[in-house]
Formats: sequence, C-alpha cells, structure tokens
Amino acid sequence: MIHYPAIVVIAPLVGALTAGILSFVEERYAYPAALIATGISCAAAVRDLIYVAGHGPIAYHMGGWAPPMGIEYRIDTLNAMVLVLITAIAFLNLAASRPNIKQEMPDRRPSFYAMYLLFVVGLTGVASTGDLFNLYVLIEITSLSSYTMIALGDRDRGPISALNYVFVGVIGASFYLLGVGYIYIKTGTLNMAEFATMIPTLQDSTTILTAFILCLVGVFIKMALFPLHVWLPNAYSYAPVGFARIVAPLMTKVMVYVMVRLMITVFGLDYIFIKLHIADTLVWLGTIAILAGGVMALAQTNLKKMLAYIIVCEIGYMVGGAWLGNNLGLTGAVLHILNDGLMTFALFLAVGNMVYKLDRVQIKDLKGLFAKMPWTMTGFVLAAFSIVGVPPTCGFFSKWYLILGAFKAGAWHFAAALIMSSLICAVLFFKVFEVCFFESPDTHVGHGSDTHGRHTTVAIQEAPAISLAVLGIAGISLIVVGMYSKTIVVRLIWPLLRS
Repeated sequence: MIHYPAIVVIAPLVGALTAGILSFVEERYAYPAALIATGISCAAAVRDLIYVAGHGPIAYHMGGWAPPMGIEYRIDTLNAMVLVLITAIAFLNLAASRPNIKQEMPDRRPSFYAMYLLFVVGLTGVASTGDLFNLYVLIEITSLSSYTMIALGDRDRGPISALNYVFVGVIGASFYLLGVGYIYIKTGTLNMAEFATMIPTLQDSTTILTAFILCLVGVFIKMALFPLHVWLPNAYSYAPVGFARIVAPLMTKVMVYVMVRLMITVFGLDYIFIKLHIADTLVWLGTIAILAGGVMALAQTNLKKMLAYIIVCEIGYMVGGAWLGNNLGLTGAVLHILNDGLMTFALFLAVGNMVYKLDRVQIKDLKGLFAKMPWTMTGFVLAAFSIVGVPPTCGFFSKWYLILGAFKAGAWHFAAALIMSSLICAVLFFKVFEVCFFESPDTHVGHGSDTHGRHTTVAIQEAPAISLAVLGIAGISLIVVGMYSKTIVVRLIWPLLRS
C-alpha cells in the first residue's frame, strides 16, 4: 500500500499539533518542527508526482475504508502537480519568512507556525480528496486558518480585513455546501468518481444543474473572481508577510483547481460544454475580470495592493481559459495555475524583503531601491517579466496557450484582453521600476579617499541571506518551468484531458 498521499496531508497536521504543544513547552523548537513537517510533506508530494507520471492515478482509502463508507484520496497528474506547488511554496516560504516572523510577531511565533501548518493541511487536503463533502470541510479548514492569520497582521486594518473575509467566505461556503446537498439528495453519494459514473443518466436533471451552479458560485466567491473579489485586496495586503507569501500564490489557484476538478472529473466536459450553455458567459466574465483587475491595479499607490489586483486579473485568465471549450484553453488555464503560483510567490518574496528592511511598500517610498537592495530587485524584475509574459519565463507559455485557445474558440475579446493585460502589467511594473531605479535614494555622506572633499554613497540594505536564497530559487524556477513547459504539458496535463 502506498501511503504517500496520506503523508502529504498528515505531516503538516502532526506538525501543527507539535508546534502548538511546543508553544507551552519550548518555543524555539516550534520553527524546526514546522520546517520538518513541510519538508516531509513536500517530499511525499514529489514522490506522488513521480509515481502517477509513470504508473497512473493513485486511489488511497483513508484508514482502509473504501467509499462510500470511507474517504478516498485520488491522486492524478493534475493534483500531484498542484500538491508539489503547495508543499514546495509552504516549505520555502517558511524558510524565507523566519526573519519577518521574528520582526512582526515576536511573541506569537508558535501560534503562527501552528496556524500556518493548518492552512497547509487544508490546501493539501483540498487538492487530494476525492470526496465532495470532505472537500467542503478542508476548504473551511483553509479558510478558518486564513481568517486567523490575516487578523494577526496589521494591528489596525488586519482584524477588519479578516472580518470582511469571514462574511464573504461563509457565503461562498454556504453556496458550495448547498450544491453538495443537492448532489447527495439526488444520487446518494459524495464520492467524485462514483458520481461521475452517474452523470450520463442525469444529463437532464434540474437538481444536478442547480447543484452545479451552486457549487460553481461558491467556488467563484472563494477564488475572488470579479466582481466577487472585494475581500481579497485588503486581506492580502494587511496579512503578516510570512502568511501573505503563501496565501497570495496558493489560495486562489487552489480554488481554480477545484473548479477544473469539478469540470473534468466530477461533472465531465461533455455535460459542461454540451448540456450547459454558460461557457460564453463565463469567458466574458473572465475577460471583464482581466480588464477590471488591471485598471484597478493602475490606481494603486501601495505595492501590495497593486499586486493583489494583479491576482484578480490573473484569476480572469484561468477562469476564461478553462471555459473556452477546447483543450488549448484548458491546457493554458491548468498550466497557469502552476505558473501564476510561482510568479506571485516570487513577487511577494521580494515585497516581503522590502518590508523587512523598509517597513513600508508605498511605491513613492521605494526610491533608489535598485541601489539599496540589488538582489531583491533582480528577483522582483524577473517575476515582473514573467507576469508580463516575456519569454523564456513561464508566464509567456501559459499565456500563449490561452491566446491560442481563444483564437480557436473565436473568443477575440478574450484574446484582446490577454494582450491588453500584458501591456497594463508592463505599465504597472515600469512605474515601480522608474521609482526604484531612476529616482534618487536616501543617501548618507561617506568619506572618499580624496581628502579635499566628500561624496555621497548608497548603503546596501539587503534582506537576510536565507530570504535572498529562497527568492533566487523562486526566480530560477520561473525560467526552468518556462523551458520545460512543453514537457509539463505533454506528460502531466494532456494525459488528464484525454482520459
């Protein structure tokens, strides 16, 4: 029996319990316990990916109980890839964020590590489970830990942002749970694979149609698809740096994964695109999200807020691409889950470094940052290029598939929005580069070798080495994943779409 699917989820769960206990015994051991837990989870996720790429999907029954009595974790190439993304970012972020955690919450570190690991438990569980109700439970574990972590952030605005997130999150969860209830009433099962076998006989069921729409709306609220995005910018901007670096790259992407899973595995593409007639509407909604997110980002003077609205824009990419109704669009959407996770992670790593040294991220306060923090800004520039879609970074390749899918579907408005968003992002980041590179930094007076005068020098104020090392890994991954995009598509994405 292969137990790696369970280890991916159980390792951070045990780590959360350990970190919580250590907070009352010996606080200094909470961080190593959390790091080990995420490391074990990441190793197990990599093992799952290698296995399913070579041998096919894994069906793991928790506790040895088969469905419908038990809960099934089903790992295929799609969620194996997402699990590696989740656990790798969780591990690397924990390593990079220790200086920020010490700085922001010196007296609450053990509780931070425990809630951080519960968040990872929720994400990995969402990506692993093959049970619709268990998916709801794990989404709520993720959400509850998010509410707590965001409230621990900015002392003035963090609690209010968390409260807004709670209100919206509860509404989204209620929609999804109501949809699951309709499915159970109609079919008597909550297992995704078993339900999928029943769909051909339920094509004309109004109950199933209602269930799908309810689940979809709930997922859209959770992923912050425009215009359901109102909670996201403040929540991500005022969260602690150590948490913002994981929630921004992963939360929305995992919910996009849930949408894709419902489309491909649960309800099936035939039902989605042949029996339903909502695809064109959702492509238009994705188009509007892309343009609205970009325009709102242009109005921001805070770098975190700007990046948060770019996330709203990127959600439109994935939703619109998935609903184009062809394999190219769906390939681009799935590939963008991976790519956007990496790009956003790199951007927030760089922003976290800025916060650590400057304690502020108003764009006007970043004057001369290229001189002060050259390595941090190098990573930021590389991530920005990937967001814009400059080859050979990974962002170019997923956008390419999305544009090809839009052309094939005749969705010229979506293709135009993709191109327009790249131009908007270029303007956004050039605005930041202009301040960081061309405007004079704060300087101090230093003595030169010339005894007749003095000159001004700029002191380098880089982030700690571990934070720079992780940023370097994230930056390199943007190029490596871009160069191996074809391999990822051919070996991990296309087999799933053809099955």
